[in-house]
Amino acid sequence: MIRGWYTGASGMRAQQWRLDAVANNLANVATDGYKRDVAAFKAFPEMLIRRQDDDGVYQHPFGSADAAPIVGKMGTGVELNELFTSFDQGAFKETSSDFDIALDGKGFFSIATPWGERYTRNGSFQLGKEGILETKEGYPVLGENGPVRVKANNFQVDKDGRIWINAAIDDDPNVMVSKQSNIWEDTQLLDTLKLVEFELDRYLEKQGSSMYRESDTSGPAMVIGEGRRPTVFQGFVEASNVDPVTEMVQMIEVNRSYEANQKVIQTEDSALGTLINQVAKLQ
Repeated sequence: MIRGWYTGASGMRAQQWRLDAVANNLANVATDGYKRDVAAFKAFPEMLIRRQDDDGVYQHPFGSADAAPIVGKMGTGVELNELFTSFDQGAFKETSSDFDIALDGKGFFSIATPWGERYTRNGSFQLGKEGILETKEGYPVLGENGPVRVKANNFQVDKDGRIWINAAIDDDPNVMVSKQSNIWEDTQLLDTLKLVEFELDRYLEKQGSSMYRESDTSGPAMVIGEGRRPTVFQGFVEASNVDPVTEMVQMIEVNRSYEANQKVIQTEDSALGTLINQVAKLQ
């Protein structure tokens, strides 16, 4: 009977993990580039149940066998197996800002931080004081040749992630070109965005600010070669891939499951109280 307490408690603990994941997803519905967390569970090893009134061992020509037949299996609880990130594609939001970049397909931007390279799907960037393309936290965005240095109104990113500048305008900083003028006769290739992928990206470790770092399970970052790179869209950002309706339904399911496991513990406690206070007195 005590086993029922541990089984119910393990179920309640599992729903707490699930609730934490759902709550974190709902809190980041409006966070650009956020990827939802998914909690996966596994059952404890099941126990075989035998009939007690036929217990014993009998002999036969090929050895011995248990006389108690198996009547089924009994679960012993559940535990959190893993908490992984779902990298399903998020919707695009148009911003009309040259510094905003979105990826359509598998891949990550590379970001230089004081703790080493980090990776993100959040392409909401800005121009730093030194002319370096940066994240909102001030970390440089990396191209294949190092940090990307651009000037306002004088760079374009094509669908392959190549960064082009107008050399004629770049030589004269007093000349400003609006996005509508489309004066790009003398273009030069400045750099190419460093886009990377991982063998198992679901095992990347979240670092906050929509950034990730590689883990032993995810494998090292690999620069994506031509022909396999995601499509790059300038003037857009990728929204969160969280569906608020789905997450709210899951939250209701969590509450119902938690209450059911709570009832199991209460029932076991009531049955144990009856056994101690009533059955023991009769004997």
